[in-house]
Amino acid sequence: MERNMEVRADPARLLEGCRTVISLAYPYPAEKPTTSDGFAVARYAQPLEEDYHPRIKALCGHLVLMIREAFPDSRSRVLVDSAPLLERSIAFEAGLGFIGKNTMLIVPGHGSYLYLAEILTTAALDFDPPEPVKDRCGPCVLCMEACPTGALESPFSLDAARCLSYLSVEYGGELGEDAGMQMGSCFLGCDRCQEACPCNGFPGKRKASLPSAREILAMDESTFRESLGTTALSRAGLDRLKRNILAVKAKQRPPSCPG
Repeated sequence: MERNMEVRADPARLLEGCRTVISLAYPYPAEKPTTSDGFAVARYAQPLEEDYHPRIKALCGHLVLMIREAFPDSRSRVLVDSAPLLERSIAFEAGLGFIGKNTMLIVPGHGSYLYLAEILTTAALDFDPPEPVKDRCGPCVLCMEACPTGALESPFSLDAARCLSYLSVEYGGELGEDAGMQMGSCFLGCDRCQEACPCNGFPGKRKASLPSAREILAMDESTFRESLGTTALSRAGLDRLKRNILAVKAKQRPPSCPG
C-alpha cells in the first residue's frame, strides 16, 4: 500500500498520454457463498463464476473497441484490481457513488456489493462534469461497530494491515492467535462492515456453492486448480486457504455463526 504512491495519484504513469479515465461498477450477488459444512467466503469470491478480473476486463474490451473506432489513434488500458490506482476515489469523482465510513464505494439504490473497473485512454472524450453523490452515512457507525478487528479506526479510515480481507488473502505469514475467532466461519475475505451497512439492505442468503472445508484441506495443487483455479479464490492460493480454514477450526465457534 505504501509503494507506488505517485503512480496511484497520476493515471498517466500507467498509460502515457492518458487523457480520460472511465470508471465502471459491476454488481456481484448478495448471496454469501458457503461450503456444504457451513463455512463461507466473502461475496466477491463467487466460486461458480470465472475469476472476475478477466471476466470484467473482457466486458470492458467492448467499450475499448468503441473508443478505438471513434478515435483510431487512441490507446487504452483496462484495469480491474490490477494496478496501483485510487479506484474508489476515481469512482467518486465520476459520480458513481459516495465513500462510506467503511471506505467502500456505495452506489445509492444498490449498495457496495460491486466490482470496480477503469478504462484509461488517450482519447480526449467530451463529457459533462459529474455531480458528486452526497454522503448518506449521516451519524451511522454500524460498519465500524461490526468490524471484528477494529481495522476501521475512525470514519473513512481503514488500517489495512488489521483488515481480515488483507490478512486472509494477501498476507503470507502465520495468522495471529485471535484471527480464527475474528474470522467467524468466513475463511476468505470479510463482509462484516458491508453486511452491517443499511445501504445494502438485508444480507443475502447463504448459498452452498463451495467444496466442503474438509475437501479443501485434502486438496493438492492439481485438484485445486481443477476445482477452484479459475475462480477468485485462486488469488489467495491453496496454502493460504488451508491456513485460514485451520485457523478458523482452531478457534471454532459453531459453523452457522455470522461472518
